[in-house]
Amino acid sequence: MELKVTTLEGKDAGSVQLSDEIFGLEPRKDIIQRCVQWQLNKRQAGTHKTQGRADVWRTGKKMYKQKGTGGARHGSARVPQFRGGGRAFGPVVRSHATDLPKKVRALALKHALSAKAKDGGLIVIDNAQLEAAKTKALIGHFSGLGLTNALIIDGAELNNGFAIAARNIPNIDVLPIQGINVYDILRRHKLVLTKAAVDALEARFK
Repeated sequence: MELKVTTLEGKDAGSVQLSDEIFGLEPRKDIIQRCVQWQLNKRQAGTHKTQGRADVWRTGKKMYKQKGTGGARHGSARVPQFRGGGRAFGPVVRSHATDLPKKVRALALKHALSAKAKDGGLIVIDNAQLEAAKTKALIGHFSGLGLTNALIIDGAELNNGFAIAARNIPNIDVLPIQGINVYDILRRHKLVLTKAAVDALEARFK
């Protein structure tokens, strides 16, 4: 498929031929959903924890004699029935990460890119470079391109001026090509790729 290339100023900069194997697939929601779930599971901290009966500092002495009281039979005061006792079956520190094959992750990225291309949410610009790190100037460029909620993917190295200017703009994310991922693509309305990013993607999936 062929897509027009524009500059940050909104001027025409030719066109680029996109590979149908990456940008022309019929999006499969099930594959994309599996990858998003894998990402969200992996980033969970898993540091939640409550004190169980083994963690509570309290005497283990039998509370009162077994028989003759007319009450229930109790031993340790650490049990969950009592105020200050340990919690039964509470959360423990653990990893929430799940497994997803590498090939499925790669396929999910292709389908996410294809979904953006199919919905008209894909824009290709010649480069993402800014001489002076001025947020106001970059907002002007974005308004000209109609970008209010976008993920911008550049080549292996980000332009310092562009990255600094963009980090104060809400709903705008800037990532190098190594950081491209399914979740960030889907959470923004527009996906903006530089020509360097397109070349890197095609080299990656060649």
